Amino acid sequence: MKSIFCAFLTTFPLLFLSCTPSVDLRSTPSVDLRSTPAVDLENKMVISVRDQKILVVKKGEPVKAYSVSTSRFGLGSQSGSYRTPLGNHVIAKKIGEGAPKGSVFKSRRRTGVILKPNAKGRDPIVTRILWLSGKEKHNRNTYRRFIYIHGTPVEKEIGRPVSYGCIRMKSKDIIDLYRRVSEGTEVKIIRESLRTTSAGRTYYARNSVWNRINPINW
Repeated sequence: MKSIFCAFLTTFPLLFLSCTPSVDLRSTPSVDLRSTPAVDLENKMVISVRDQKILVVKKGEPVKAYSVSTSRFGLGSQSGSYRTPLGNHVIAKKIGEGAPKGSVFKSRRRTGVILKPNAKGRDPIVTRILWLSGKEKHNRNTYRRFIYIHGTPVEKEIGRPVSYGCIRMKSKDIIDLYRRVSEGTEVKIIRESLRTTSAGRTYYARNSVWNRINPINW
């Protein structure tokens, strides 16, 4: 009995954190969106776990990068692992259009609560949700694991791996990203730095200290 009670205490806090499937099991989607086609042919996104950044790429050119937080438990696609999955994904659903900044979502529905950045004692999903669907054999359960790109009120921790599997962003950044991408936008999550990609190297070159002093007209 004591061991059961201890296990409950260990699991209980996770019920109130973002990106925990325990709050969503009764609303598990009946439609499998693993084969969702990429319909946004202009935009792509690369998420670097090493850099803790998302880079938006339009027609092969880097457009904007945002700081993020991936999982504190590392990388992987195992169900119940709270890890961030690697590989090719697509935005299956966009949720939260027009919601005020800081709006709290539970099971992808607004609760009516609005939180300010770094509100004490709260760690829910806020502002916007980009629901990912995996495109490879090893990450095909991404959608059913409820892996999102979403806003968080815990903005002071952005830039470090502190999430429970999802990709967290500041509210102002997820609002800006939300309007730039579409359902069907391809999302690639990589372990390496953005500098290992052509668009990433271009982005860092354009945003180097030297280039800010001596800007190049691209």
